[in-house]
Amino acid sequence: MEQSNLKIWILAARPKTLWVSVAPVAIGSAMAFEGGGLHILSAVSALLGAVLIQIGTNFANDYFDHHKGVDSQGRLGPTRVVQAGLVSSSAMKTAIIAVFALSALPGAYLVWRAGLPVVVIGALSILFGILYTAGPYPLGHVGLGEIFVIIFFGPVAVGGTYYVQTLNISLPVLLSGLAPGLFSVAILTVNNLRDVKSDRQAGKKTLAVRFGAKFSKIEYLLSIVMACLIPLFLLLDDEKHPYTLLASVVFLVAMPSIKIVFTSEGAVLNRVLERTGRLLLLYSLIFSLGWIV
Repeated sequence: MEQSNLKIWILAARPKTLWVSVAPVAIGSAMAFEGGGLHILSAVSALLGAVLIQIGTNFANDYFDHHKGVDSQGRLGPTRVVQAGLVSSSAMKTAIIAVFALSALPGAYLVWRAGLPVVVIGALSILFGILYTAGPYPLGHVGLGEIFVIIFFGPVAVGGTYYVQTLNISLPVLLSGLAPGLFSVAILTVNNLRDVKSDRQAGKKTLAVRFGAKFSKIEYLLSIVMACLIPLFLLLDDEKHPYTLLASVVFLVAMPSIKIVFTSEGAVLNRVLERTGRLLLLYSLIFSLGWIV
């Protein structure tokens, strides 16, 4: 593969968004480690599976949004490679199948180790990843994107990572998963806020289109605030991990991004999109370390 082609496929994978897959695996693995159940091969398999499913979902979004006429020449976000003519529809369709099939390799090991729950999680993740932009009522087009994101990039991802290593689950683990889920909602909210005008014209009814820009700005703020409060809720339930409270300081780091969301619109929000991904990574690292020490 030529370097130029490789760069195009990397662009299509949207690497700056992949932290939403990495972060919950880090948190779930840290919690498994603290509980004496860290299993390296399972953790690596969970990471590979999560990242591949997200890349497959990103490819599917690129393909289906183009064919539904959502993407246009005036797009404010990162380049969509099918719409831009950089990748043919047939090549993207093949890539979607190939990446989802590839995700089955680490998935097969996890099924062997942890059984039926992994089959259910993997199958639903792929199904809803496709249905996010495919089908007559795509989740992302009818205002249900936030529900998908908070569930699958939150408690399902953290809980699943923890389960395949320890072979059990607990309420604190699932509650911990709400934080990366909420940060992922914040990322989606910025994306929808940036595209509110073009989405409205294309008939894509995100929450930003349904309820307006002011609603989305408040949604972004509340998502960050609630995510940063999760360590406090966990500490109120069990005082064993006080250092996780340091993760709440990420809210202060988020203030410049919150200010931009409330005072700007359009392409400038691409910067906030990237920054929010880094906030998620920072939160997950601090929380993970705080849970272990």
